[in-house]
Amino acid sequence: MKKFATLLAAALITFGGLTALASAHEQKAGDLVLHHAWSRATPGGAKSGAAFVEIENTGDTPDQLLSASSDVAAMTEVHQMSMENDMMTMKPAGIVDIPAHGKVALKPHGLHVMLMGLKKPFVEGDTFVVTLEFAKAGKVDLQVVVGKVDDMGEEH
Repeated sequence: MKKFATLLAAALITFGGLTALASAHEQKAGDLVLHHAWSRATPGGAKSGAAFVEIENTGDTPDQLLSASSDVAAMTEVHQMSMENDMMTMKPAGIVDIPAHGKVALKPHGLHVMLMGLKKPFVEGDTFVVTLEFAKAGKVDLQVVVGKVDDMGEEH
């Protein structure tokens, strides 16, 4: 009986971990579905990192991503990378429109959540929270999964 209880407890812990991982890969807020929130592990000494997610609006009205925040960094902003005069630039994106029945991808070399002044390195396999604030859907605590340092998102 004791062996059965131990196996049952192990199964529940494993199932709970899978549930947490599954929820980290799809979260819902109002008409929005946030798919596969992820980040890269940061190399030693790095003071900044980024988080990525696909935001799908399943509703009939547009929404807007207003801001981002996180306890893992001194400053968190939504940024846009782009090419200007053969040079890569990065600047705050401001308000990001999420069209009705549309998608917006926060991904490497484009829109992303920039985390500056990291309080500790991002380690592969860890998770952290980024709070996204939307005009209609409100605040969403996004569970971000840390991947490999050279991850470009193909697996996510």
